This record gives sequence, C-alpha cells and structure tokens, in this order.
Amino acid sequence: MSSETIATALPKTRIPSNAEVLRTQRRERISLALRYLILGSVGLLMLYPLFWLLGASFKSNQEIFTTIWFLPRDLTQLLDFSAYYNGWMTRTEFTFATYFLNSFLIVVPRVIVTLISCTLVAYSFARFEYPGKKFLFSIMIGTMLLPPIVLRVPQYLMFKELGMIDTYWPLILPSAFAVDTFFTFLVVQFLRGTPRDMEEAAIIDGCNALQLLWHIVVPLLKPALISVALFQFIWTMNDFIGPLIYISTVEKYPVSLALKMSMDVSGEVEWANIIAISIVALLPSLTVFFLAQRYFIEGATSSGIKG
Repeated sequence: MSSETIATALPKTRIPSNAEVLRTQRRERISLALRYLILGSVGLLMLYPLFWLLGASFKSNQEIFTTIWFLPRDLTQLLDFSAYYNGWMTRTEFTFATYFLNSFLIVVPRVIVTLISCTLVAYSFARFEYPGKKFLFSIMIGTMLLPPIVLRVPQYLMFKELGMIDTYWPLILPSAFAVDTFFTFLVVQFLRGTPRDMEEAAIIDGCNALQLLWHIVVPLLKPALISVALFQFIWTMNDFIGPLIYISTVEKYPVSLALKMSMDVSGEVEWANIIAISIVALLPSLTVFFLAQRYFIEGATSSGIKG
C-alpha cells in the first residue's frame, strides 16, 4: 500500500479555529474561578467560628452575646489585650504557665510511649508469623469499636489499688501498652504497603530484628509516625475527662481543667478572659499541626511509599 493510500485511509484531524480555542480557554477560566469561589466561600464559612472567637476576646460580655459579627463595635478595643493578661494570670495562686507545663508533662511522655509501643506492636503484626496472629489482630480491631467510657471504672479501680490517683501515671501508662489501637492499625496498614526489598537486603547483611526495625523500618514509617504523634498530641491536649477523673490537686491541673475552673471561680464569668486563654491554648496544637502538615497528609493518605 502506497503512502498516499495510507494517508487517505487515516482519519483527518480537525484543527480548531482561534475562536474555538479562545472560547475553550474562557470556559476553563470561568470554571476555575467558580471552583475557587466555592472553595473559598466554604473555607471562610468553616473558619468563621475561629475568627469570631478571636474577635470575641476583645469584646464585653454583653457584646459577645448580642452579635454574631466577629469584630467589636468599637475597633479601638482591638488594641486592648487586657483579656489575655487577666486570663493568663487567673484568679488563683497559679498562672496558666503552670497549667501549660502540666499539660506538656502529660502530652510529651504520652506521645513518646505511644510511638514506641505502637511501632513495636505494628511491626510484629506486619512482619512476623506466629500462632494466633490473626486472632490477636481481630481482637485488636474489635477493641476499636469498644467505647472508652466502659473502661473508666475498672481502670480507675486498678490505678487506685496501685496508688497512682492524683498523679499523671494513669494518663500516660496505658499508652505504653499500645491501648490506642487506632494508631497501631494505622501503622500496620502503612507498613504492609511498604516493599520489603531493603529489609531483605539488610537481613542478608546480618541485621537482626531490632536493628532492622531501627535502621530500616522506622525511617520508612516516618510519615505514619508523625501522623500518630500529631493525633496523640492534639487529643491529649484536648482531653478533659481523663484529668478530671484522676487529678484532684489544682497545682497539677492541665489546661483543659484550668479552663473549666476559670469559669467556676465566681458567679460572673468574664467570657473575654476565657475566650482569650482558649485561643492561647489552641496555639500549641495549631503550631504542631502546621509544622507537620506535609508528613501528616502523607501518612494519613498513603498506603505505601513512592519509588
């Protein structure tokens, strides 16, 4: 078959005119603008409570409960930071510096022991074969469906017998035994999606199980572990029921209990002070989230690693 015949047999490609190209580009720009407009509107709607919270810290009690606009009527009030100072100093003998320190004394050890315990348990489930492995994994998944409230009474009685009431141990010690099964499951699923090539090469070079875990597996798990640390940090900072049950000394209160105590100090609550210190209490969690955002998204959405 000649080249002329082949060219005649092939379908001819129609070249769009300049007017059609311009119309297509205009439709794409309009579609993109609409998408950004919708996403921006939804984003502002979701962020508005935070804007209102920030503005309310500069308002009086009457203005807080009579308007939903986030800015105070008198804009000069935005220069008055007395609510932050009064909220920080509190009406007790302790400032919020003490309460933030107490929170970090709970949060930091709990995050560390959670990372260690969940990594060890997930490593055993994902990389080892032993009798009863599937049964134990099923039990672990089943505990994710168990409401935490049903464990409060037996745990309290256990820690009472151990003499740990009014200490931070009941808030930290359970995490050392991988009781946060959601985190273990997250790490297991991430680890199952990672290839074993590097691990097999390390085994050939003579690495034992612990060396393999520390030098090969943990670096691969970095996004998942950062996600675990971020979740645990935020959840522990926001925990109210746990400290309320186990901590009875005001000097040992974390921020969550101190905020509630600030509302009960007198009959008339200065809500601007409470809102101001609530904003300050949000800063550690927001800071940690934005610093670890890239790894958090990768760890929460990935099922493996990219080559």
